[in-house]
Amino acid sequence: MTQIDTYLSQAIDSYPYDLKETIESLDYALSYDENNVGALCLYGRVYSEQMPRYEQAKSYFQKALSIDLQAIEVYPYYIQTLLLNEDFDEAKKLIDFAMTVKGINKLEVLSKKVQCLEILGEYDEVKQILKKMELLLLNFDYKDFIEETKKRISNKEKLLKETVVKKEAKKLKKK
Repeated sequence: MTQIDTYLSQAIDSYPYDLKETIESLDYALSYDENNVGALCLYGRVYSEQMPRYEQAKSYFQKALSIDLQAIEVYPYYIQTLLLNEDFDEAKKLIDFAMTVKGINKLEVLSKKVQCLEILGEYDEVKQILKKMELLLLNFDYKDFIEETKKRISNKEKLLKETVVKKEAKKLKKK
């Protein structure tokens, strides 16, 4: 195991419970190799998940992917950061590209797409993707996510329908 691997392992072990140790280990790792994709990805996660500095997080993820486009571990975290930062168009493009990367967990990426589309209120598209996800299922890891999302979307559609009906009723009363 190389020195950088040792520091990266220490950072992974201490994340997210000991941020000081995590950052210290990441700094050491990056001092040995400033282009280490794993260290850059974890640094991006620290900025996104623990310190809500999405622009800094994005720069770490971008650098990691500029070094290795096949770094499948980066995509889910980068996409989540884009969603949190409300960069929906950018997230959609990254999701589409990530789906072409060999070896990526397609269900995980599609779950991010579902989140994006749900935020944007594109419920019909969400339902189509959930069907696609069901076809890709090989175990029950995403079964609960799919079922809960279906229920949530159904409830949102009912609320929207009720709201529309109430608005129309108010318009008719005024006339």
